[in-house]
Amino acid sequence: MSTIPDHSIRIAADRGGTFCDVHASYPDPANPTGPPRELIVKLLSQDPAYPDAPTEGIRRVLEAVTGEKVPRGQPLPINKLASIRLSTTVATNALLERRGERHALIVTEGFRDVLLIGNQARPKIFDLNIRRPAPLYEEVVEVAERVTLVGFTSDPRAEERGVKFDEEGKVVRGYDGETKRRREGKLAYRRSILTKPLLETPAEEIVRGLSGEAVRILRKPDPAVVKPQLQALREKGYTSLAIVFVHSYTYPEHEKLVAEWAGEAGFTHISQSAALLPVIKMVPRGASATADAYLTPVLGAYLNGFFSGFDPALRETGRVEFMTSAGGLVPATQFSGLRSILSGPAGGVVGYARTSWAGEGEGRDKRAIIGLDVGGTSTDVSRFAGRYELVHESVTAGVGVVGAQLDINTVAAGGGSCLTFARGLFQAGPASAGAVPGPVCYRRGGPLALTDANLVLGRLVPAHFPKIFGPNEDEGPDEDAARAALEKVKEEINADPSTERPYSLDEVAYGFIKVANETMCRPIRALTEARGYATGEHILAPFGGAGGQHACEIARLLGIKTVLVHRYSSVLSAYGLALAERVLERQEPSSAVYGTPETTKELAARLKRMEDDVRGELKEQGFPPERIKIERLLNMRFDGTDTALMVLGEDAPASDTLEDFEGAFKRAYKSEFGFLLESKAIVVDDVKVRGIGSSFDDLGENVHDEVRRLRAEGKTASVRKERANGTHSVYFEELGRVPDTPIFLLDSLHPGDEVAGPAIVIDDTQTIVLVPGATALVTSRHLVIEVE
Repeated sequence: MSTIPDHSIRIAADRGGTFCDVHASYPDPANPTGPPRELIVKLLSQDPAYPDAPTEGIRRVLEAVTGEKVPRGQPLPINKLASIRLSTTVATNALLERRGERHALIVTEGFRDVLLIGNQARPKIFDLNIRRPAPLYEEVVEVAERVTLVGFTSDPRAEERGVKFDEEGKVVRGYDGETKRRREGKLAYRRSILTKPLLETPAEEIVRGLSGEAVRILRKPDPAVVKPQLQALREKGYTSLAIVFVHSYTYPEHEKLVAEWAGEAGFTHISQSAALLPVIKMVPRGASATADAYLTPVLGAYLNGFFSGFDPALRETGRVEFMTSAGGLVPATQFSGLRSILSGPAGGVVGYARTSWAGEGEGRDKRAIIGLDVGGTSTDVSRFAGRYELVHESVTAGVGVVGAQLDINTVAAGGGSCLTFARGLFQAGPASAGAVPGPVCYRRGGPLALTDANLVLGRLVPAHFPKIFGPNEDEGPDEDAARAALEKVKEEINADPSTERPYSLDEVAYGFIKVANETMCRPIRALTEARGYATGEHILAPFGGAGGQHACEIARLLGIKTVLVHRYSSVLSAYGLALAERVLERQEPSSAVYGTPETTKELAARLKRMEDDVRGELKEQGFPPERIKIERLLNMRFDGTDTALMVLGEDAPASDTLEDFEGAFKRAYKSEFGFLLESKAIVVDDVKVRGIGSSFDDLGENVHDEVRRLRAEGKTASVRKERANGTHSVYFEELGRVPDTPIFLLDSLHPGDEVAGPAIVIDDTQTIVLVPGATALVTSRHLVIEVE
């Protein structure tokens, strides 16, 4: 019988493009009150032997922890599971491969092409053959509805053209048909958009929007017209719908009305743009709604398949959480396609941020961290300097979306990147071998890939590689097949007229490695040098299955001196899920001019109300007050400009005051654009509150503090080659083939041990290559590598 208590196993599973990584923690049966035990499982994301990789990984965890047989193909028991945290690339891949749900777009009459036209951005301005991605929706239906904005309630400079409401929301001042303003000492006239004085308009046609702006209702949707339109879409087979109306960010009633009718017509998924993102700018808001309508049904189908592998009661327990693109966890019931686009790499960002950052305070290492996630399909790069760097508008696969996402740059270079020689050039990627068939060495007849090159060079040791290949999933990688495939490419290269001299097999393999390394360096430079940061003044935190094989050489290319490799670096995205926090956000539109007494009071009241709502909901989810942190943000811009920046307020405020948002905004604006518009007022477009519920305990001694302590106590010592667990023939650019390169098993090393390159450090899931001149100090949870 199992001695593991019920509801005690915590699972974190990251399903990547090639591998699925699972991290589990559970009580130690021999010491139930002590630190939990941990278990790592790594398996292919796709395999004919099982329908879903995370489910299969959890099955293996249950067998290993409980000691009881759990047959494959039967619903898994849930009595031992305390929580399941997942990240997935399902929605991301559906967007990249255009395999989402076919859906229709409902839009305000006259705006059917607004998303097709877009914002007229020309990223490749000199390209003579622009190929615009096709829209996600398949059909457009225009609805005869219209509202318009007629003024602002809180702009003190717009006295003549403003609209003012009393406490009951009734209009007490408005347009007189024509307004005046002075500009540079000259009297100028501006014709009002209204055809009659505002005060003569029927009261029910003028309402106060959510942003505080006055909204004039010109035309309401007619059910006699709209309902037949919706029914016609259902008859064509549509079950998913995106609704995007003009000005719905401040007046969403028409979207809600049409959504209600769509539900009655039988639509199973309805994405209302204002409900998803109540922000100004119709194009990105609309694009986000169509992306959600396109992806959420696909994600829902995946979730249904996942839950079908467990006892049906799991869905009702609330124990399943998902990682969002912003780096926070949400319950499965709140997970959507729009929030999942960067779900996969987000866990890794949390993982290295939690384990590698020195923290604030006197004597702390002030260097920011560069996260380098080298997976099987791609490499994801991010930066952490004390808080997560978020973007609020982004483009993925040609689709611009609005919403908080971690600032992650991705390039198509990973362990599965296909290696080719074309037009006299070595090429690594962008095509990928994926999990099926995978690289040549995966024994499935796949193409030559970067993993094959590392294997041939000796940077992967077959005897220490997971034996998960072959028809019975019990064989290691096929080095002979990889070598034979690379020999064919070598012959092709040496036969090319542009080749100056014959290359050896090692030189060809390493040539592909160098190309891949340079490709991985590009997004790092974009995050550092392109933004005014010195690349060499960072710490590199590599992770992912191939991160340890490339880290030292990438650090040298970038001038980085310190590399931090976590013991769980190959599964750090899964480990990051275990360390992640529950995040709850509330956002509302605004039109306030920052800095006046009236707007200060109004904004403070709104933030306090939203904060109380967020705290209350997190408490209902089981978080005690001491584990809840609140961040208050304003989306601000200079009046007359188009670019808003979401800024976090500084200094904790009293209930009726605001943080120093203005100072934070000006610093962010100056850093981004290099100048300030001091004569312009600052307008607040959105008000946002983020609640963070922490569910993990302290991680113990910081790695930087541990290194200082080990050195101060004289507990560091070089490891002699005699302690190596074996040797292997490895190719290094500086030395050529080193036939007796020492191999050290990570579990055989102790805190304070120092390993000098050339060497290889290996554990069950990762291989770390120490190049000549590099030295690795072993700590309790890291390898701290210093690169010359």
